[in-house]
Amino acid sequence: MRAPISVIVPTLNAETRLGSCLAALMPGLEAGLIRELIVTDGSSTDDTVAVARAWGAEVVSGPASRGGQLARGCDAAQGKWLLVLHADTALQPDWVGPVIRHLETDQAGWFRLAFGAGGIAGRLVAAWANLRSRSGLPYGDQGLLVPAALYRSVGGYRDQPLMEDVALARALSGRLRMIDAVAQTSPARYVQQGWLRRGARNLWTLTRYFCGVSPARLAESYRR
Repeated sequence: MRAPISVIVPTLNAETRLGSCLAALMPGLEAGLIRELIVTDGSSTDDTVAVARAWGAEVVSGPASRGGQLARGCDAAQGKWLLVLHADTALQPDWVGPVIRHLETDQAGWFRLAFGAGGIAGRLVAAWANLRSRSGLPYGDQGLLVPAALYRSVGGYRDQPLMEDVALARALSGRLRMIDAVAQTSPARYVQQGWLRRGARNLWTLTRYFCGVSPARLAESYRR
């Protein structure tokens, strides 16, 4: 029987972070869970592609757009299940057992979020993210494990530069559940911008999206 999971990782100039993300997948490879690794790159100018190929990944290249990159990666996947991870996110060592149990369902699943640093502020932001996810809105940095058939039945990722994870979560409403394992993500942007400022900015962006502001306008504001 072929391994069930295709792993899809979107990248853009992620050479310093990608190795840790991929190294954390080794227990799943040893357990016979991972069929293929697809790195979907948005025209990186550093050594991201070289790092990906050194790890044995299939590289899919195209314009930089998170939604578009994820759609291309998932379209190339052949596994029965799709595991989508950000390049700065690493599954923690005990993830294999919970994932095996989740494969017995027909649901999409997200992982509990934690930050690699950040103290009390990081724990509070992670707690809020996990609470939001229980309400049906996990973000991409928490990872997503979804049956390929379910992913395709709801239309997959939209080719948009921001909020592609929220759009898919809304399409999967009622079909999302927590996987009892941790996805640890980098706190770099929170540390750089300030935990409160970054958190407020994310919430304001989500609110504007729900109010109908286009992802293109949101991405322009987000970059500024």
